[in-house]
Amino acid sequence: MMAQSIIPKGFFVTSGKALSKVSRLNTFDLALKDAGINQCNLVSVSSIIPPNCRETFPRTLPVGSITYAVISKAEGKDETISAGIAWGVERNDGYGVVAEAYGKMDEATAKKKLDKKIQEMAKTREIELGEVKYKIETLDVPRDSYGCVAAVLVFLLQATTSGD
Repeated sequence: MMAQSIIPKGFFVTSGKALSKVSRLNTFDLALKDAGINQCNLVSVSSIIPPNCRETFPRTLPVGSITYAVISKAEGKDETISAGIAWGVERNDGYGVVAEAYGKMDEATAKKKLDKKIQEMAKTREIELGEVKYKIETLDVPRDSYGCVAAVLVFLLQATTSGD
């Protein structure tokens, strides 16, 4: 039997943040709502952008859709939290990589960590990245609430155009 591969044709990047007095899980759901993807069944994948996979604008996905995504998430209470991703594609229209950073840190620290991680990933694969982009969410969580931040690269399995 031959193994079947799913190769994404496009992707978009989104992020969200939220506070809740109820629970950490509720904050994650609310952060995904803020990001516009809480109606999806997210499947966490690792960090490779296939060749010819084009970045597009965020869009509304069908309710209940199985959605492959690189997810960076941080939760906390009474602290500053950040979650971010960095992504870049090889200069000659090759493939790309996605790095994640998350935890108890400010935005500047998250960006520094992301930069180190994505550069190491490119070096390991012996590729030269073109423009590296960043998406970071940061939140100061008050003592009386739970907080969550999420940055997500969402893969699209159908061909897309930027006008969608």
